[in-house]
Amino acid sequence: MNPQAPHVASSAGPRIVVDADLANAIRFLSMDAVQAANSGHPGMPMGMAEIAVALWNRNLRHNPANPHWANRDRFVLSNGHGSMLLYSLLHLTGYALPIGELKHFRQLHSKTPGHPEVGVTPGVETTTGPLGQGISNAVGMAIAERLLANEFNKPGHAIVDHLTYCFLGDGCLMEGISHESCALAGTLGLGKLIAFYDDNGISIDSEKGSIKSWYTDDVPKRFAAYGWQVIANVDGHDVAAVHRAIGKAKRDPARPTLICCKTTIGKGAPTKANTGGAHGAPLGDKEIAATREGLGWKFAPFEIPKEIYDGWNAKRKGARRESDWKKQFAAYAQAFPAQAAEFERRMAGDLPKDFAAKVDAMVAATHAKAETIATRKASQNAIEGLAPALPELLGGSADLAGSNLTLWSGSRPVGKEGAGNYLFYGVREFGMSAIMNGLALHGGFIPYGGTFLTFSDYARNALRMAALMKLRAIWVFTHDSIGLGEDGPTHQSVEHAACLRLMPGLDVWRPCDTVESAVAWAHSIERKDGPSALLFSRQNVAFAQRSEVAISSVKRGGYVLSDSPNARAAILSTGSEVPLALAAQKQLSEAGIQVRVVSMPSTSVFDRQDESYRTSVLPKGLPRIAVEAGVTDFWRKYVGLEGAVIGLDRYGESAPAGDLFKFFGITAEAVTAAVKQVLSQQ
Repeated sequence: MNPQAPHVASSAGPRIVVDADLANAIRFLSMDAVQAANSGHPGMPMGMAEIAVALWNRNLRHNPANPHWANRDRFVLSNGHGSMLLYSLLHLTGYALPIGELKHFRQLHSKTPGHPEVGVTPGVETTTGPLGQGISNAVGMAIAERLLANEFNKPGHAIVDHLTYCFLGDGCLMEGISHESCALAGTLGLGKLIAFYDDNGISIDSEKGSIKSWYTDDVPKRFAAYGWQVIANVDGHDVAAVHRAIGKAKRDPARPTLICCKTTIGKGAPTKANTGGAHGAPLGDKEIAATREGLGWKFAPFEIPKEIYDGWNAKRKGARRESDWKKQFAAYAQAFPAQAAEFERRMAGDLPKDFAAKVDAMVAATHAKAETIATRKASQNAIEGLAPALPELLGGSADLAGSNLTLWSGSRPVGKEGAGNYLFYGVREFGMSAIMNGLALHGGFIPYGGTFLTFSDYARNALRMAALMKLRAIWVFTHDSIGLGEDGPTHQSVEHAACLRLMPGLDVWRPCDTVESAVAWAHSIERKDGPSALLFSRQNVAFAQRSEVAISSVKRGGYVLSDSPNARAAILSTGSEVPLALAAQKQLSEAGIQVRVVSMPSTSVFDRQDESYRTSVLPKGLPRIAVEAGVTDFWRKYVGLEGAVIGLDRYGESAPAGDLFKFFGITAEAVTAAVKQVLSQQ
């Protein structure tokens, strides 16, 4: 017997399958998988089973044979701890998720991890678990659908026409990010976004009571105030009632909809239903046996009758729907061949064929111009040079567009009408970042968003999720050090560059001038396997002359910017401190000490280079000194304990930038002295 084949229960004869059977299949797959793993959250899947029947069995347009069909409805499980709900649905409807994977829920290398992970499980649209981010991803997906439909649809040819659905719970609504993203969704009038609120009154701390001790928000009024259509007081265990609510939601194209479903967590469990004990722990063999008896489920763990599989199977329906869409798209391609080809390119994530040539030309022109400007301005120049060739580049800022210079001459604000290529997110750094993730997940866009580097703390968990999901998204973080000056330590980043560099999968760039800024932008756009964070200065930074070899090496993250014969030491630097390294090199040369200057705009990219290249830049045994206006510990991985680091391990002060660099001893003279000190100890 194939252990991966469905364990279909025998049946004495034909059996009429009703909605309760479909819902109970979810319940028992979920509780059995959690019990087998001795870990997980059975309560939510048991409580939302009927809502899932109404959506997945009656409304969701998808094709289990092709989870990447461009015009599928998107489904997001924002309350991702209830992952067995989604895994049950994917298995039952016919995705490539065999019963063996459900039996190995939460086990090493299974396709059923504790929380849904995109790229691991077929049919999972986004990685969820940190509450509130899933609904925010869904907002991004709905924005993407709206913009693509506006750009590509033609009269009689609606090739982009799908909905975004999201399940969420009290925890998602308690997290502040849900306010950020849902408020913006209402402002934008995202009528194809439909969310289901699992109103069960229970969270982890509810073991000895309901959430009313700490959560008394009037959720319907809250969302009505955002501009959402709210369908309140829906019985979440009445499939027909939920189905009617979905129909009503679809009929309002001008507003997103929140369907408030009153449910019982752990529905069907005789003693643990409606308790905190059903939330995040296995029910136990005794309780599961009693649940089987109470619900009349006569089948062993992981047994599903054939007729219930048949009632859930969406393969035929999904294949027909995708086939119909392909016929529509073929007619569209015949009428609008250029637009069809562009749509396919965008959804595949491919760049225009001439993009590399445009990058080379822009970098060459930038080097020839040799401007001394702030790197935030160099960033804007790079956007200006690249964006006209990249209609998929979708910009935005968390209320600081005039300061982080993320706007370019072709920027058009996104509004309710559905056009545009620039999102004014408002003061919503976390929401912006999670929405960007949703845009990237949907396909068709490369999102970028800007704020000050110090506010990356607000956005950090969404950046982490982007790195975990390997999304192509770009964060523009300006005002990157004490160099921003008078705003003082609340705004001056000291530890942020080092913190971001510690995040696996995130490429962090801190360019020193216009050339490095252009290369950083190009590299981030070209990268398909992860996000990038670009760190730019507020103050002007002197242009650095470099050889053709150096220009071509910038993209490797670290390179020899300026060399000297018989160099006795290497000075490593990034961003606005590179000119200090070059000035120190000159001072040392005048003192008869030759040194090499290495610019490291991206340590993460440099670390991925082969050993021979890294050794050519930083030869073994060559003493090293690093300089960066930030915490010093990070640089010890390059200079060792025997080297030196010029930086600051404290918070800044409010004063002009020039005064601050002198006060904190981040000067060319300090670098020169550090080199001499290190060499004296050799």
